[in-house]
Amino acid sequence: MKNELTRSQKLLLGHGALVLLVGFVMGFGFLFFLIGEISLWPIPGVIHYQLPGTYDAWRMAHMEGITNGLMLWILAAVLPTLNTVFQKIYRVAVAMVIVAWTIVIASVLDPIFPMARGLSFTPETNLGNDVAFFLFYIGIALAFVVVIAVAVKCLGREREAISE
Repeated sequence: MKNELTRSQKLLLGHGALVLLVGFVMGFGFLFFLIGEISLWPIPGVIHYQLPGTYDAWRMAHMEGITNGLMLWILAAVLPTLNTVFQKIYRVAVAMVIVAWTIVIASVLDPIFPMARGLSFTPETNLGNDVAFFLFYIGIALAFVVVIAVAVKCLGREREAISE
């Protein structure tokens, strides 16, 4: 049981770090989009290129990486409490890693590909948008399942303890 907890926490912490790094990289993309060129001091040289996308798309891609990475770290911190509720805590960890990656990848598509917001399914008109849509769909549906399972398991056990 303790081995599964440690394994789950390491999974969450490692993927949380990778998701955070994607958020950091997208932050540089956001910066380059804002200034209209690619340049990093003290590295010499400037590439005069306006990155595609919109302000909102770049900001969202940057923030999704940060919020989802931190969410995985927070989950790793509270996992010992959830370990007393769930028999297979590793499944919860894997599910939330999938949630984080699907949402972050879908958010990264928007600033890079035109009109790939993923807000609705648009068959035969915009492949980038449809990929983003299905990634969001999977991530959000799985997030609902995990959060509902946590609520039911935790509040159900609380109700059992009160009735005893």
